[in-house]
Amino acid sequence: MTGRTFTESGRRAQIVAAAIETIAEVGFVRASFARIAARAGLRSTGLISYHFANKDEMVAEVVGTLYERMGGVMAARVAEAESPTAMLAAYISGVVEYIDAHRVEMKALMEIFLNWTCTSYGPVEERSTASHLEAILRAGQESGEFRPFDVTVMAMTIQRAVDGLPFALEARPDLDLALCARELVELFRRAVTA
Repeated sequence: MTGRTFTESGRRAQIVAAAIETIAEVGFVRASFARIAARAGLRSTGLISYHFANKDEMVAEVVGTLYERMGGVMAARVAEAESPTAMLAAYISGVVEYIDAHRVEMKALMEIFLNWTCTSYGPVEERSTASHLEAILRAGQESGEFRPFDVTVMAMTIQRAVDGLPFALEARPDLDLALCARELVELFRRAVTA
């Protein structure tokens, strides 16, 4: 945001919000600047082009914005927990609750990851995604709450279990995510407990 005026930052946020809704509604491929501009209430696509050089730059901003929002919520939830077991439960239930409360955003992310050829998800991003879970799991092992296991494998397994829920919602929109959260918390509590 450095160097941007309040108005420019607000306009970018407006475009990002419209892009999220448009991608979720019509799909990534059909989410043109014209459709996004119409949803944002902009007179022309020129205002989008002023703020973003191309669709890839705008989509990168969408992904970054959504990750930042979700990450902030998860960090706050985990910080309130008083033990590694509670931290793990807070993380799992928090992600599931976030997915449930932000279905449009999750659908947009799913569309992006399935269709965006410029996604830069690789080893560095994978490591970053799992590092917060690995820290919780290591803390549990060090405190004696958790049994010995490979922290990387367990973190990847937990992350994939929650990452798959937006895809499951596409197939089963009536999926009870509160039940999913309870089951996943219990499943992984049993998997890690000493």
